Amino acid sequence: MEKLVSSHYLAHPGVSLASRATFEDFGLSEKKLKKRLENIREELGDFQDRMYAHGKYAVLVCLQGMDTSGKDSLIREVFKDFNARGVVVHSFKVPTDLERKHDYLWRHYLALPARGKFGVFNRTHYENVLVTRVHPEYLLGELLPGVDSLEDIDDAFWDKRFRQINDFEKHLADNGTLVFKFFLHISKEEQRKRLLRRLHLPRKNWKFSPGDLDKREQWDAYQACYEEAIRRTTKDHAPWYIIPSDSKEGARVIVAGILLDVLQGYTDIREPELAPEVKKNLDHYIEKLENEG
Repeated sequence: MEKLVSSHYLAHPGVSLASRATFEDFGLSEKKLKKRLENIREELGDFQDRMYAHGKYAVLVCLQGMDTSGKDSLIREVFKDFNARGVVVHSFKVPTDLERKHDYLWRHYLALPARGKFGVFNRTHYENVLVTRVHPEYLLGELLPGVDSLEDIDDAFWDKRFRQINDFEKHLADNGTLVFKFFLHISKEEQRKRLLRRLHLPRKNWKFSPGDLDKREQWDAYQACYEEAIRRTTKDHAPWYIIPSDSKEGARVIVAGILLDVLQGYTDIREPELAPEVKKNLDHYIEKLENEG
């Protein structure tokens, strides 16, 4: 397999999801894909160690996708070789009562990674222009000023919300957070197969919810909302990548490869130099410790 080119998966403001592939395995067997991923994630783990020592950048990885697109297993497999102190994962569910008493970005600010760390958002602040776009009635529970009925949720409302999200990500980028946004792109047929697998395998039953079928019936609406969200928020400082995800193994290799490809471009991220006095006496410290034996 040749070196992965991250720009191949970049979204652009005119992107069409229907024209993007949902399957990629590079012509490799599952075994070879797993081996490729092992090699990439080892390098990513080494990079994270350097970034932690360097202490000036954070990395935010945002994962979005339809139900069954493989977010959980991707997180498990891609970040397996990271030092546990170096990566923090947050899964955003339905907002709690406390979270509803704040603006919709508040809980995401609280979960941002510190400098030196990777943060992974499993579902993200984009739920606020996806789920609520398909179900605008949910917004009435946010007690927003000026939003008293569905008629108040107009194009101007969504324009403002997209602007707020863009401003949020620009603020992060300006202050040292490297933002990656991945849309795990699966076909409707592949989702059908994965839902059936959840139902057929007793150990997977817990993952299934009847609500999954309700969302499936709204597939086209969700795809349209994803497409608009990606078009309006893919920026140089916070790009969207569209990841073919009908092959879970292929998707993991692509996401890991993009992270490594882009992060290796930050050549200023390296271990700090030892103080001159310490560096000058390294041989002395080595000799002292060796003589203890």
